Amino acid sequence: MLRIALPNKGSLAGPASAMLHEAGYRQRTEQKELVLVDPANEVEFFYLRPRDIALYVSAGRLDIGITGRDLLLDSGADAEEILPLGFARSTFRFATRPGTAKGPEDFPGLTIATSYEGIVAKHLEEAGIDASVVHLDGAVETAIELGVAQVIADVVETGTSLRNAGLEVIGEPILTSEAVVIRRTGAETDDARVQRFLRRLQGVLVARGYVMMDYDCRVEHLEQAVALTPGLESPTVSPLHHEGWVAVRAMVPTKGAQQVMDDLYGLGARAILTTAIHACRL
Repeated sequence: MLRIALPNKGSLAGPASAMLHEAGYRQRTEQKELVLVDPANEVEFFYLRPRDIALYVSAGRLDIGITGRDLLLDSGADAEEILPLGFARSTFRFATRPGTAKGPEDFPGLTIATSYEGIVAKHLEEAGIDASVVHLDGAVETAIELGVAQVIADVVETGTSLRNAGLEVIGEPILTSEAVVIRRTGAETDDARVQRFLRRLQGVLVARGYVMMDYDCRVEHLEQAVALTPGLESPTVSPLHHEGWVAVRAMVPTKGAQQVMDDLYGLGARAILTTAIHACRL
């Protein structure tokens, strides 16, 4: 069986489980479940702390896992990213009180508080900046008010919590993160079980990014319509019973689909429909 590590809680857990369900895998119904076997798909899922997943995978105890890119890099584990999943996106930034520093060039001699000590220490080392790093497990934004540090480094989504704490983001982003599939560095690349798992997830990603569009179009406008809906290879075109009309079907990116429908209508196309795609293989 393919042994897969999944996040047991936090912002990664729900979306990861939803994606796997869409990919045809069983998922737990109770959060207390730590192990779930899916015999039909020859997979065994282990629900672990997101921070621990890279360590288990790098040790070879589990074949692959889903975790955050930030957690993978911070762990220092001998594991590598093999597929970005497009959810749980975030940006890792420095922040401080206004007037304390403009950027990392002002950090020498200061203390930086973070829950991602590995990432911050490596970033400072590569930049040649001599600053102290203190590790905190949470509520990093309070470190400055309590006098633990002058600067913090944390995940920033909207920046609201930082502004509420009287802090401002400074410098360039340290890292952009999202959920990723990982494996042990140097692991076999052509494992059929892993490749099937990745194909299923890729199918979900493509399905989420496209809709199926169907419409009727007069033959004299077909080339213009096809230019708007080229599909992946090419659209399917079928003659209609009514002479001079054809039915067209093509995959269209979800983003912008409404504009495409407007443009098709302007060309004289009618019966324009979009349908969600639940899974696909390309």
